Amino acid sequence: METPVGDLLLVSDAGGRLHACEYADIEERLHRLLRRRLGRAGYGLSPGGAPPSVAAAIERYFAGDLAAIDTLPVVFGGTDFQNRAWAALREIPAGRPATYAGQAARVGNPRAARAVGSANHNNPFQIVVPCHRVVGKSGALTGYAGGLNRKRWLLEHEIRFSQADNGLREENAPDRTDTALLRFNEI
Repeated sequence: METPVGDLLLVSDAGGRLHACEYADIEERLHRLLRRRLGRAGYGLSPGGAPPSVAAAIERYFAGDLAAIDTLPVVFGGTDFQNRAWAALREIPAGRPATYAGQAARVGNPRAARAVGSANHNNPFQIVVPCHRVVGKSGALTGYAGGLNRKRWLLEHEIRFSQADNGLREENAPDRTDTALLRFNEI
């Protein structure tokens, strides 16, 4: 599936539930994460079109309807901690980046920021389970499997549309979104 930040590979089941969503230029990562979750003999992939509801939701997200991806059905299939960390990512509002410590608090273990970072590193759902919304404690853009340029683009896209749609833009704020202006969504 084509997007403004690169082609996505979607892995879904017959019911349209996502098992993975990865950038095409890092396809090996998709296979590595599927093997970890399902075992070498635990999956088979066949070419096909994206489920229409999934494709439509991702297209709406890139058109500015940021909430369109929030309810896409996903099958986590990670460890209990990874599943909780990934579910917590879906609770971070678009345009309101959180820190790893904030995500750890959402998971119920405020001291687990590094474990949350590890779970995010193994997140098989680029964009849909938005690990790009997590930034370093100082606001720095830190690791993202798709690359920091994509992370920056996604954050700026979300900030731009969330400010326009939700009246979050402050008076006299610059017209251009700068990563230094990211708002944190802490608990």
